[in-house]
Formats: sequence, C-alpha cells, structure tokens
Amino acid sequence: MAETVTAPSVWQGHEGPRLARIKDFDIIDCRTCGFVHVTPLPDPESLVSTYRDDYYVEEKPTFLSFAAEDQAWAELFQNDRLTIFERLLAPKRRCLLDIGSGPGFFLKTAKDRGWQAKGIEPSRQAAAHAKGLGLDIVEAFFGPETAPALGRFDAVHLNNVLEHLPDPIGLLTLARDLLEPGGLICINVPNDYSPFQIAGQKQVGAAEWWLAPPHHLNYFNFDSAARLLERLSFQVVERTTSFPMELFLMMGEDYIGKDDVGRACHNRRKKFDLALDAAGLGEARRAFYRALASCGIGREAVLIAVKS
Repeated sequence: MAETVTAPSVWQGHEGPRLARIKDFDIIDCRTCGFVHVTPLPDPESLVSTYRDDYYVEEKPTFLSFAAEDQAWAELFQNDRLTIFERLLAPKRRCLLDIGSGPGFFLKTAKDRGWQAKGIEPSRQAAAHAKGLGLDIVEAFFGPETAPALGRFDAVHLNNVLEHLPDPIGLLTLARDLLEPGGLICINVPNDYSPFQIAGQKQVGAAEWWLAPPHHLNYFNFDSAARLLERLSFQVVERTTSFPMELFLMMGEDYIGKDDVGRACHNRRKKFDLALDAAGLGEARRAFYRALASCGIGREAVLIAVKS
C-alpha cells in the first residue's frame, strides 16, 4: 500500500498516497485536488524569474527554433481546435484569449482565420517572438492583477500551462470568469501515468521520466482534467490527444534522456500525421486521436469544455 503523505502546514488539506519522490518533492495523488501534484508546492513568487527570464534560455533553449520548424505540423492541430470552437460558437463569436501563448503560433493561426486573438505570456523571449508576428500580446503573468484588464472572451486556450502552476484551480477560475456565457475553454496538458507511459517505462527500465519538478508541478490524465473542469462548472464536450510517443519506447527505441533520438522519433510522428492529411484523410486522423483519448491513451490530454 502506498504511503499517505500530508503536505506541510502551509499547504494544509493536501494529502494522498505518495506515488514517487524526486528532488526533495513528494508526488502525491491528492484527495483534495483530485489530481496528482508535488508537495511541497513552491511559492508562486519563486517561479516568476524562472518563467519570465530563464525558461526559454536554460530549461528549453531549443524550443523556439523547434516550434518554428514544427509549425506546418502543429498547424494541423491548431486548425482542428479552432474548427471545433467555430462549430460550437455562433458565427460572430470569435474573440479568443491564449493564456501562456508562448511564441504565438496558435494565435497566428487563429488570427489568419479571422479571430480577434489576444495572448498573455510571461516569457520575455516568447512574447518578443509573438509580437514579431504582429500579434496582440500582453507580456505578463496571468493572475488576479492582470486578468480583469484583458477583456471578455468567447474562448480561452491554455496549451501546456496547467502542469506548471502551484494553483491551477485558481487560474482556471479566473479564466472562467473572463468567458462570456456559453464560452469555451480548451486545455492541453501532458497525459501522465497513462497505460502506454507505464508500459513504455517497463519496456526500457526507465525511471518516471515524466516527473519534472519544479517545472512540472501537476500531473493530469483525461479523467482528472475532466473532473477539474467539471468542478468549475464546465461541461466537457470534446476529448482528443496527440500521437503516443511512448509507442516508440514499447517498440524498443529508448529516447529517454537522448535528445537526438527523441527528436528523430518526434519527426516520425510528424510524418505520420502529415501523411494522413496529404492523402485527404484528415478526418481519419482526427477520429484516430478521439478514439485513443476515449481509452485514456495519447501523449497529451486535450479537453474542450463549455461554460455552464
């Protein structure tokens, strides 16, 4: 039986079975929050300089160049999401906020489709790149001080954001309050502790490589992400995912800690998706990923929900 860990007094109420311990952090399946997270949770102020100045320099030095290289592939999924938004919203409802908008490629795709698109991004390097694309970017952290001035929106998008935050519940509450009635939220988080992840780990005998505190503080799957949204009065209407990178591990290609091997595997999944679209099978690709998501499988958990 897993040991139950109770967080320090400053984080009262957070407790649950310990799944792992890494870098002086316990990883617990928190009964209070309904999802896996680290304890102790860092002070939010301690993360400010990391995400404003250092993240794209020290932690992800190749991210901006790789994001540009990957954009033709990433645009497939960007357009998929925007198509769903447009199906669910009335034609004149095209006001979008991208929280943690990074280098701005999703916003650029939305703008090119006719959306009124705004981003908020704390990283100086990423915000500068997005502004260079001619986008409306607020260079700041999204929080109680900045949210009220952003305006009202028909859709809010958060791509690889919630896993980094000490208080994802608080951020989603703020985001919900910026949405017009019937507005949409889309969250994209790593799908951790998934069946393929566990199988891949056993195949190569690796440690739990997906645990990355203090950068990744929260670890979601489809069900825990859906519960979080439903707790905040959203109705989940769409689940999808991306190619399960762990398939490569299961087939004997160990990319853990090997950036060149990992990039080569990533390029192969890009070819897979692009080949389907080049063959006119975009809907088959989308159906494939919806089917994987229904089984809890896929590298990411992507959920779209309507504000109740």
